[in-house]
Amino acid sequence: MHLKPAFVEGLRGHDQAARLKGLGRALLVLHSPVDEVVSVDEAAEIFVAAKHPKSFVSLDRADHMLSVEADIAYAAMVIAAWASRYVEASARPVEPPADGVVRAEETGAGKFQVRVHAGGAVLNADEPVSVGGLGSGPTPYELVGAGLAACTAMTLRLYAGRKGWPLAQASVEVRHEKRKGETPADLFERSVCIDGELDAAQRARLLEIADRCPVHRTLEGGAEIRTVEGRPRIAPPGEEEHFVEMERACED
Repeated sequence: MHLKPAFVEGLRGHDQAARLKGLGRALLVLHSPVDEVVSVDEAAEIFVAAKHPKSFVSLDRADHMLSVEADIAYAAMVIAAWASRYVEASARPVEPPADGVVRAEETGAGKFQVRVHAGGAVLNADEPVSVGGLGSGPTPYELVGAGLAACTAMTLRLYAGRKGWPLAQASVEVRHEKRKGETPADLFERSVCIDGELDAAQRARLLEIADRCPVHRTLEGGAEIRTVEGRPRIAPPGEEEHFVEMERACED
């Protein structure tokens, strides 16, 4: 196995011991005493750095890549048996939230990790390792930025389609920053990349349309937040509401 210098230098910038110590979940280490890539001492360091629950299994005579089918079958059997203790303990039927409702619930892993259910998709949200999180998913502000980026790209696509403009692809990146002593304190910096055979006037118009996207207007104008205990007591908005707002944004 050949590793490039850039890969090795990148690894040096990560404190794996601290990451393992704050893992906040069960860990299984499988290692072969004849592994020529990872030594038994290195595998032991991983095991020692992690907190319980943790297990160490020796794969006798197996190589690093488990190239022998019998070793693959054995490792799979061990993993399945070991994981069943933790999967079954946490498994429970989860009722998806109502249409138009987003749910975030604690997973019990780490200090901040939550599981987000939205639009039929499930993902983790978390905080960086540097502040005590697991770094297992986007931060809440990154999720807000994702909403702005997604809405911007959708609005540009809708507008270009109605105009018949040759927009090949719209790509949007968003960065959030907290500014001390400034009003507003929150800055969402949006970078829009427009690919396609468009002239200067068309590109300038698309940037104007980006400022009209519904999420942009929500962030810029502010919103009322009502907090209640329990499940939402109000009917969620219709699925077409965001589309209708994008249509309005595309009106000349």
